[in-house]
Amino acid sequence: MRHGFIRTAAVTPKIQVADTKGNGAETIRLAREAAANGAKIIVFPELGITGYTCSDLFLQELLLKSARKELFHIARETADLDALIFVGLPWEKDGKLYNVAAALSGGHLLGLVPKVHIPNYGEFYELRHFTPGNAEAEDVWVPEEGEDGDYINFGTNLLFTCEELPGLAVAAEICEDVWVPNPPSIGHALAGATVIVNCSASDETTGKNLYRESLIGGQSARLVCGYIYANAGEGESSQDLVFGGHNIIAENGTVLAESARFTSETIYAELDIARLVGERRRMTTFQTNVSSPYMEVGFHLKKEETEMSRYVDPAPFVPSSDSDRQRRCEEIFSIQYMGLKKRLEHTHCKTAVVGISGGLDSTLALLVTVKAFDSLGLPRSGIMGVTMPCFGTTDRTYRNACDMVQKLGATLKEVDIREAVTIHFRDIGHDPEVHDVTYENSQARERTQVLMNLANQAGGMVIGTGDMSELALGWATYNGDHMSMYGVNAGVPKTLVRHLVRYYADTCGDAELSGVLLDVLDTPVSPELLPPKDGEIAQKTEDLVGPYELHDFYLYYILRFGFEPAKIYRLAQKAFAGVYDRETMLKWLKVFYRRYFAQQFKRSCLPDGPKVGSVAVSPRGDLRMPSDACSGLWLAQLETLK
Repeated sequence: MRHGFIRTAAVTPKIQVADTKGNGAETIRLAREAAANGAKIIVFPELGITGYTCSDLFLQELLLKSARKELFHIARETADLDALIFVGLPWEKDGKLYNVAAALSGGHLLGLVPKVHIPNYGEFYELRHFTPGNAEAEDVWVPEEGEDGDYINFGTNLLFTCEELPGLAVAAEICEDVWVPNPPSIGHALAGATVIVNCSASDETTGKNLYRESLIGGQSARLVCGYIYANAGEGESSQDLVFGGHNIIAENGTVLAESARFTSETIYAELDIARLVGERRRMTTFQTNVSSPYMEVGFHLKKEETEMSRYVDPAPFVPSSDSDRQRRCEEIFSIQYMGLKKRLEHTHCKTAVVGISGGLDSTLALLVTVKAFDSLGLPRSGIMGVTMPCFGTTDRTYRNACDMVQKLGATLKEVDIREAVTIHFRDIGHDPEVHDVTYENSQARERTQVLMNLANQAGGMVIGTGDMSELALGWATYNGDHMSMYGVNAGVPKTLVRHLVRYYADTCGDAELSGVLLDVLDTPVSPELLPPKDGEIAQKTEDLVGPYELHDFYLYYILRFGFEPAKIYRLAQKAFAGVYDRETMLKWLKVFYRRYFAQQFKRSCLPDGPKVGSVAVSPRGDLRMPSDACSGLWLAQLETLK
């Protein structure tokens, strides 16, 4: 349960209708199997002890007594399991019959949650047998065979809370409850439930699985919760219906695990309770209702390490499938150029100035500017692509920069800054043979001065090229490439810049331009501020600050979820297993935190630029961070890791 992870299971047993003993035995067997696989919350289908399709047999007293007796048998036989278990059965109270989910833990019946919304349409006629459950919990006397019995909590508004894992609060609803306009799970979540379980018996019709998946995933997103949906399957009567055992486990909009239909399958997934709690804390619009009439029922779990089986995406900013990636690139590119289009319209600019280095970021900025000009009906000749060769410029990047500008129909302007920078070194008394930060930043600031003054001459604006990953690391020269009049790439992480350029290369319809763009993609990322070695780039950014795929991974989990360093390191080990060793990942995580805290002053005065995803570093938007915050707390935790 370290870092808030807890393993869960949705189980579909193969049953026999009305065979309570046989169904109970199968429930016990599968509960043991799930617990042996590390599951701490185990959910079975609706009315699983009897079978959902008993129909008028539910009116038989013998079936009801047998189901109740079997429930306590299941409780006793699972007493040694370290888990919270939900099973379904019919339950008689005050002369009425209820469809309930029973919560079991440590051999005890913790509570009975009745179904609220009883369907009586189409193929359903549950009102013939069952009464809608009450919301407010009450104590009901439950006698056990041969024993005195006890008072048990009965009602929809029950929260099962774990003392060993703060934030873990489990509530239940049953099948139809989640399909209605105002599901009980809404109240559960507002009362503090972070996990919703659903004991279900949803029959299969054509296409229903897609709707079911969308429904459960959407409910988990809306309620910022984990959702465990266990559905009835094989063994239910096929007199008129077929049940497919379609199980789903979702977390905040993401389906973590899903069973194949028409199987009796157990699925597993780890829910991240800490992530859910953190997300609710971040969302000011998620207002809990602490005054709601809910009864808390405590249960215990052993504090054990949760083995992670869930997939951790090493590229959280980049969709994994080609089709999704294509759509995402098209959408982001549109956000970028529409933002610039508005700024050009508002300022009545007919000229845009872009510094072109032959690298990825300036390439993307130029492509976005071209699209904005096209959408405004402005001639591309009004775009001034400026190449400014200096001490570190290589023939490859220079050639690509020039070719790209020309093939796009923009105006190419070359300003060699070697002499100006050399004079500047003389003016400030700097030895040009000393290749330190002054040597590098003098070039970057000279380039920015050239761009700004050219924009003044032309009555235009300078379009910024720096991306979000560079801004997070502070890998930009203050008042150099850090500054512009509109930063179109400010919300785009480096790992996504590459895909955006490739998207344009694949869709531009110009083979020669595509060839140039593909060569840019194949060029090492570099600021080119140090002299080349044998004509090749001598200064590779990722050798200095670390791999951008690691930094973008760290950036996502730091900004999006506020995870602690130890948890991010653990996730990275899962995501990059076989790619980087532990020492390498830890080394660059330390570098990220040091730079992230030390370089906030650069982000505090960023130019305007569009947000394109769920994470951004704008001081006017997502990241309101003090420029002089201490990083000691975060770095101290990293020192304890191995």
